Amino acid sequence: MKLGVFISITEAVEAEFQKVQALGFPTCQLNGWDQSRFTDEMAQRITAASQQYGVEITSFWCGWEGPAVWDFIEGPLTLGLVPTAFRHERLKMLMRGSDFAAKIGVQNLITHVGFIPEDPNNPEYKSLVVALRYLAQYCRRQGQFFLFETGQETPVTLLRTIEDIGLDNLGLNLDPANLILYGKANPVDALDMFGKYVRGVHAKDGLYPTSGRFLGHEVPLGQGKVNVPALVAKLKAVGYDGPLTIEREISGEQQTADILQAKALLETLI
Repeated sequence: MKLGVFISITEAVEAEFQKVQALGFPTCQLNGWDQSRFTDEMAQRITAASQQYGVEITSFWCGWEGPAVWDFIEGPLTLGLVPTAFRHERLKMLMRGSDFAAKIGVQNLITHVGFIPEDPNNPEYKSLVVALRYLAQYCRRQGQFFLFETGQETPVTLLRTIEDIGLDNLGLNLDPANLILYGKANPVDALDMFGKYVRGVHAKDGLYPTSGRFLGHEVPLGQGKVNVPALVAKLKAVGYDGPLTIEREISGEQQTADILQAKALLETLI
């Protein structure tokens, strides 16, 4: 497994890659929410920076526009492709994200699909599967995999959704902390259900929710409920040898300190 870190497309994108190199990481996962930056010029800058600093881009995490409330009440109404009011425009943006990923030579496109309905008989579930199949087919024509970011649905629901879409270019970006933060599963056990589909992993930690309204809290790697040693061992057992991408959703000097602490921990495990 190679270690990496999560970075974003900014106007100073070269500095993002320089930082990855300075921190000693060979890979990164690139994140973009602003489609106005999905340009040929930005693609050229990113490709040049990746080559200059010797940093491999393992995947492109594509966001979407519109309202987004990260909780258990308004989240199902606002997040991802699940809400029908936003689905069409977000589907178009994800296809633009697929085009941009192709320009920078990245094979994996990732997003949060949203709170996929647990009940497969729900009409919204069936229409969502149709939309996701369309998106996955679009990615497939570009030689890409479409990856679900874990967290907002149970492992069984994710597994069923992948099976119902029925294409061979589907996978998961396992965010073990998200499974904890949303109270959906123990990530180590979840690998028993969907381990064969994992194509990316966020090295991230968190605590379970203590409210029926709000997510749990993200914490530095090794200080939450993920059980990082057991997770890495289980990933090896299911045959995963891809990147471990450190994600720490804070900013400033503490973020850098936590990233380096996570790197030191993971280096003892891989």
